Amino acid sequence: MKAPVGVDLVDEAGSLSVAACLFSGFGDASRLAIVRHLALGEHRVVDLTEHLGLAQSTVSKHLACLRDCGLVESRPQGRASLFSLTHPEATLELLSAAERLLGLTGDAVALCPNYGEAAQRTKEAAS
Repeated sequence: MKAPVGVDLVDEAGSLSVAACLFSGFGDASRLAIVRHLALGEHRVVDLTEHLGLAQSTVSKHLACLRDCGLVESRPQGRASLFSLTHPEATLELLSAAERLLGLTGDAVALCPNYGEAAQRTKEAAS
């Protein structure tokens, strides 16, 4: 792919690398479920574990990852912390765009031999 005039290829490669990191942050179903739930508003870890049916350690691990990526933030409330999306509007726009794209691609993403559902099951069984 040819870069537009004036675009430094090194900067483009760096930008693509960072974008790939962002999508990796959304690349886990549990993290994605947490993000979607946080789109409804602030929640404590206990609220997320109850709603999503995940272990507290799993939710905490994924929240730490999302916080490290700058996607969520927390504030103390008593002995607990309330978590929220750092940029809710932009995150919702991204999720909406992903849903539109998935609607257009149909089953192709789920059937992808590299990243589809069968490939994920094979990867999970190997670990």
